[in-house]
Amino acid sequence: MNSMQIVGDDDEPMVEAPLLGDIDEVIMHPLVLLSAADHYHRVARGTRKRVVGVLLGTVSKGKVDCTNSFAVPFEEDNKNASVFYLDHNYLENMLTMFRKVSAKERVVGFYSTGPQIRQNDLRIHEIVRRFLPPKTMTPPIFCIIDVRPNRQSIPTTAYKVVEEVSTKDGQRQIQLSFSHVPSIMGAIEAEEVGVEHLLRDINDPTVSTVASLIKGKIAGLATLKEKLMECKDYLEACVRGDQKVNPEIVANLQTILNLLPNLNTEEMVRSLLIKTNDMQLAIYLAALIRSVIALHDLINNRIQYGEDGMGGILEEEKKEDGAETEKKEKDSKKKTEEKK
Repeated sequence: MNSMQIVGDDDEPMVEAPLLGDIDEVIMHPLVLLSAADHYHRVARGTRKRVVGVLLGTVSKGKVDCTNSFAVPFEEDNKNASVFYLDHNYLENMLTMFRKVSAKERVVGFYSTGPQIRQNDLRIHEIVRRFLPPKTMTPPIFCIIDVRPNRQSIPTTAYKVVEEVSTKDGQRQIQLSFSHVPSIMGAIEAEEVGVEHLLRDINDPTVSTVASLIKGKIAGLATLKEKLMECKDYLEACVRGDQKVNPEIVANLQTILNLLPNLNTEEMVRSLLIKTNDMQLAIYLAALIRSVIALHDLINNRIQYGEDGMGGILEEEKKEDGAETEKKEKDSKKKTEEKK
């Protein structure tokens, strides 16, 4: 969103000036996620508290690349949401040490384990802004890292601060609010190798069951449904007049609809039917072969162990008894010959 139109009481639209150093995308690296998860498990595991840390990285052409992070001592009052504590001295000392290790990495924002935006986040944003390098055009970002293990989608949600101009009592006021920024996962080659070694003991990628594949499909469909419901709620709010129409969002939705394939063509319907029939035939053959193998195993068991399941055991006992009797007879014959 590079510009925004605000309509006042005099119905004169005011176009906001384009933001300098606007942010288009946030790239999150695995090292940041691992550090945030470790920070949460060390400090706030088993509680409803959240942890806060500083994001380090680089900025290039509207893309924020978060390559590193460090934890910051943080406390907030559960009863009074406006009261919180952030250790400025610790932040400054850690930043000085990180500059000695990697001069290219600078402060690009901060993270929180959320899982939602809190009242103090704008104030924390203003504190982090003070530690940006001089003459920096790009404002800091805010990223919520969800450390809950049951989450199936991408665990990061990125935001940037935008200025909203509102007219009240004939005066125009500027308010700060968070605006969503697209975020993706990215990694360099060394990080990819490290993550593979880390996950090797947790999950074997060569073994994938049907249940896990179905679970992944269900999670993907649930995420798709959630996003579609968000789009529906936004469009309904625009129709009611509760939300201002953003031409960029409408254009993106129109592009998505235009990219949808036409499933009503004869060729497409025929292809889907053939594919479905082939899959159903493969499932039927697999079930049939499995049943035949199970019947063969049952027949072999009946032959080996008898109808009551004890035939094989009784035969083995008879053989053992016969061997013992034969051995006793040989011993008795030997003793008789010795006496003679």
